[in-house]
Amino acid sequence: MANKAATDLRTKSKDQLSEQLLQLRKEALNLRFQRANGTLEGTDRIRQVRREIARVKTVLSEQSRAQVAA
Repeated sequence: MANKAATDLRTKSKDQLSEQLLQLRKEALNLRFQRANGTLEGTDRIRQVRREIARVKTVLSEQSRAQVAA
């Protein structure tokens, strides 16, 4: 059974996914700075953001492969 988050991502357009990827990368950068400064609360958010970035990149690659195959 597919992950609900991944299923939701598959309904988005390439532009929406690219925008979301950009936002997630910015958030990951901010979280890294917070961790380095010692001000980070909720360290599990780093892991969540990393995994969400991987999901978005996976869906983007699936869409590009589908375009090439079609």
